[in-house]
Amino acid sequence: MTAPGGDTQHGIRRRNLARVLRTVAAQGPLSRPAVAARIGLTRAGVAPLADELLRAGLLVETARAATGGRGRPGSELAVSDRGPAGIGAEIGVDHLAVCAVDLRGRVRARAAVGAANRHSAPGPVLRRLSALLAEVTEEIAAEGLRPAGLAVAVPGLVARGSTTVVHAPNLGWRAADLAPGLAGATAPGDGSRTLPLTVENEANLGALAELRLGRDDGPPAPPPDFVHVSAEIGIGAAVVVDGQLLRGARGFAGELGHVPVYPDGPACDCGGRGCLERYAGEEAVLRAGGLTPERAAAAHPGPGARIGLLARRAADGDAAVVRALHEAGTALGIALAGAVNLLDPQAVVLGGALAGLAPWILPSLERELALRTTVAADSGRAGGPLVTVSRLGADGPLLGAAHAALQAVLDDPLHSRAPAHSPRN
Repeated sequence: MTAPGGDTQHGIRRRNLARVLRTVAAQGPLSRPAVAARIGLTRAGVAPLADELLRAGLLVETARAATGGRGRPGSELAVSDRGPAGIGAEIGVDHLAVCAVDLRGRVRARAAVGAANRHSAPGPVLRRLSALLAEVTEEIAAEGLRPAGLAVAVPGLVARGSTTVVHAPNLGWRAADLAPGLAGATAPGDGSRTLPLTVENEANLGALAELRLGRDDGPPAPPPDFVHVSAEIGIGAAVVVDGQLLRGARGFAGELGHVPVYPDGPACDCGGRGCLERYAGEEAVLRAGGLTPERAAAAHPGPGARIGLLARRAADGDAAVVRALHEAGTALGIALAGAVNLLDPQAVVLGGALAGLAPWILPSLERELALRTTVAADSGRAGGPLVTVSRLGADGPLLGAAHAALQAVLDDPLHSRAPAHSPRN
C-alpha cells in the first residue's frame, strides 16, 4: 500500500521510528505523551514505535518521579547506556585520535597519540590508527556498547560519496583509499560484517559538530548560515547554508587554506603561491614568531602543543609572536572577505587551533572584514558577519566524526547498516 507522495507504509514507519529515537536522544528522558507532542503524532501512534525501540535495546524505560498528583508515577523513555556507539577517528599531521560516543552523545572512550604522519605512506598510518581503534572498541565492549560505524576526519580533499582522499598536501597523500587499510579495524567483535565507513574532510566534520553539539556553559550554537574555519598546520573551511553543508560538485568546497592572499608570495605545497596557509598555518606563525617549527615540534610534541606554546608566549607579551598572530589574522581576514562577499553568511566560526589563538587573531581579522566586505553596510552589524569562537575547539572534527558514525542508527534505527558515504547534515 502506498501513501501520498509515493511513500510506503514501511517507509513512513521507518521515518517515525527515527523521529522517536532522535527526539528522545536529544531531549529525553521523555514520557510517551511528551514524545508524541514533539513529533506531531498521537500517543497511540507513538506507543508501538516506542515498544519496537525498547525491544531493540535502543531505548529504556525509567520511572518518573511523582509530581504530587494522584495515581502511580508514570514512566519515561531514555536512550540506552548500552547498544550502538559511533566511532570517530582523526588523522592529523602530528597526531592520531579515536573516540566513541553513545546515543546520548556522551564520550565513552577516547585514545590519542602523537604521530609524525607527514609524508608517511597511508599504510603505516592506518595500522597505527587501527591499533587505537582496537583499544577504544575493546574498552566500550566492556560497557556493553558495540560499534555502529566509523567516521574518519582527514586534513584533505575527499571524493564525494567515497572513502578516497584525493589530495592531502600536508600529509603528502594522493588518491589514497582508506577502506582497505581499515578493513580489519571496521569489523565488529564477532567479525560477522564490516562497519559502515565514512571518510570526510576535518573542517566539514567540525562544522557538523558545531551544528549538532553544544555545551551548557558555552556560547550558543551558530546560526544556520555560517563559515567554519578549522586550522592547525593546514587551514580548511566548511560552508553551511540553511543548516546544510555546501559540498560542491566533487565535494571539495571549503579549501580556504589555498586561497591566495598575496599572489606573489611564497610557493605552497598545493602548487600555488601566496596561499593563506603560508601566513596563517601553524608552521607559518611559528616561523614568523621566531620559532623553528621542527624544534618546536620536538620540544612540544602532541596535538595542540605548539598552539599552546604560541598562546603562552603571546600572553607573556612576546612581541614577535604577537606580531605574527596579528599578521595571521590579517591574512585570514583577507581570505575570508572573499567568502563573505560571495556567500553573505550570518557568522564566521573559528575552530581548531584558531580557537586557542583567537584573542590575538580576532582584532586584525575583524578589521580586514570590516574594510573589505561590501555586505557590511546592509548587514545591520558594523563590520560584517558575527565572528565567534568554536564551542568545541580542537575537539570539533573528532567529535563530529563520532556523531557522523551514528547517523545510520539515527536515520534507520532497526536497519542501520549502510555503505560508505559522506555524513548527512
